[in-house]
Amino acid sequence: MPKQPSHPRGRGAFGNTAQRFSEFQMDYDEGEAPARVRTKFYFDHSSSVISRNSSPDLPFEASLNPYRGCEHGCAYCYARPTHEYLGWSAGMDFESRIMVKKDAPALLRREFARPGYKPVKIALSGVTDCYQPAEKKLRITRQCIEVLAECRHPVSIVTKNHLVLRDLDLLAELARHQAVVVMLSVTTLDPDLAHRLEPRASAPRQRIEAIRELAAAGIPAGIMTAPIIPGLNDSEIPALLDAAAAAGAQFAGYTVARLPFSVKEVFAAWLDEHMPGSRDKILGRIEDTQGRTLSHADFGKRLRGEGVWADQIAALFRVSVKRAGIPQKRAELSATSFRRPLTDQGVIDFDTAAT
Repeated sequence: MPKQPSHPRGRGAFGNTAQRFSEFQMDYDEGEAPARVRTKFYFDHSSSVISRNSSPDLPFEASLNPYRGCEHGCAYCYARPTHEYLGWSAGMDFESRIMVKKDAPALLRREFARPGYKPVKIALSGVTDCYQPAEKKLRITRQCIEVLAECRHPVSIVTKNHLVLRDLDLLAELARHQAVVVMLSVTTLDPDLAHRLEPRASAPRQRIEAIRELAAAGIPAGIMTAPIIPGLNDSEIPALLDAAAAAGAQFAGYTVARLPFSVKEVFAAWLDEHMPGSRDKILGRIEDTQGRTLSHADFGKRLRGEGVWADQIAALFRVSVKRAGIPQKRAELSATSFRRPLTDQGVIDFDTAAT
């Protein structure tokens, strides 16, 4: 039985890791300490919201991230180092200092209205979770999906939060035009492990139920058993896929854990606290799949890993999908129904919009 955590309740990190881009290090505000850091929100004044990538191992060309940083606080999150570009830490800062792109819906609408814009599948989100807890109040993601639904623009969504069901009406409209697919990321069916590993994400049963309700509404839905952490949750692959199949999942996918840069420090500290007896075994197996840096640099290997443990995970996943009866007929998203957005006055005036 793991000992009770000594770090803040509802947090994945124990403190801040060193900032690798600057000698200047952000510290806690006066009166704060790792045990009582409160989440704070800041406006992100980005001038665009669609990010493009050419990575051959990613199934999308463009992504939209309404938030930077993520309250879910997953100890293993590969996105943590992105906060270092903002002058913050990949540790506690990543889950307690959240940048909010309040202009994202308007910027998205403006981009779609440009005469030269050509629709491609957009991943929502490619980095941090678009349905993290703040979304319940801020509704930035919903406003973005309103634009996507109005324009019938293809979008794929991956989330750990059952809040996605709030937007069932918009997702159903997108599904009518073959323009949406939703994946629920579920790493474990053990609620205690999930609470410690992903402290502010929805409970596993809620994520499975989200798959059920999405599928019942005619929205293509599936499960991402991601990440698979060898030595920690790889044995749960069959049970995860059985639960997803019973809920009506149409497809399933997985990735193997990778710990780039300071994520390895955050996750190692998490293991020290929650699973000290398995620390060396788990980190050793991640190293076996990802190399000595714990994060493979090569496309195609970073998401699935290599070596004996990666091969075993791939084989177990393949057999489990077949046994569970998941069709694996991934929805082919279509942009044939795409239409440019309108304002209350009609088509956007680009001379005005540009100013």
